[in-house]
Amino acid sequence: MGKLVSTLFVTLDGVYQAPGGPEEDTRGGFEHGGWSFPYADDDFGQFMNGVFARPAAFLLGRRTYDIFAAFWPKVTDPADPVSSKLNALPKYVPSATLTDPAWSGTTVLSGDLAKEVTAVKERVDGELQVHGSGALVRSLLALGLVDTLHLLTFPVVLGTGHRLFTEGTVPTAFKHSGGSVTSTGVVISSYDLAGRPEYGAFGLPEEA
Repeated sequence: MGKLVSTLFVTLDGVYQAPGGPEEDTRGGFEHGGWSFPYADDDFGQFMNGVFARPAAFLLGRRTYDIFAAFWPKVTDPADPVSSKLNALPKYVPSATLTDPAWSGTTVLSGDLAKEVTAVKERVDGELQVHGSGALVRSLLALGLVDTLHLLTFPVVLGTGHRLFTEGTVPTAFKHSGGSVTSTGVVISSYDLAGRPEYGAFGLPEEA
């Protein structure tokens, strides 16, 4: 059984839209694309290279898949730690509209999300990695299919844009499993899924 690992970039106000460039995702008239770029440094690069050293396959939301498919097949350097894995390893895309993917190694999952992703996890020996794909990650969390979440929080507030955890997200508890802070202030936190939240109350101290 493989392990489903999600890696996401978010701002302090929870926006995950278009971290990589101005034209990456302009839904809703979003004008802040490329917000992660100023914070890239060696610490960030080393972490991401480590992530891309471990995948056995990728699971990508349709929008993220389209963004990746337009870029990474053109990066052909075999020494590139990201493109070498993205181009060579199996890619799975849950979609009802993608019918003829041009990117080699792509399989479309058009049936029940829980059944299809569970079947992929059972076939994969290693990490089934999700990158970006915020809406897909919310669905996978609701189904209890995410094992580990790497959340990279960038020290910027944008005020607009698609947010990772929206109203109606299924309540979910995590266990912190590791973390660091880059030289530019990006907080890298790793969390393992811990089920549903537990609740309690802080009472007033008893009088002597």
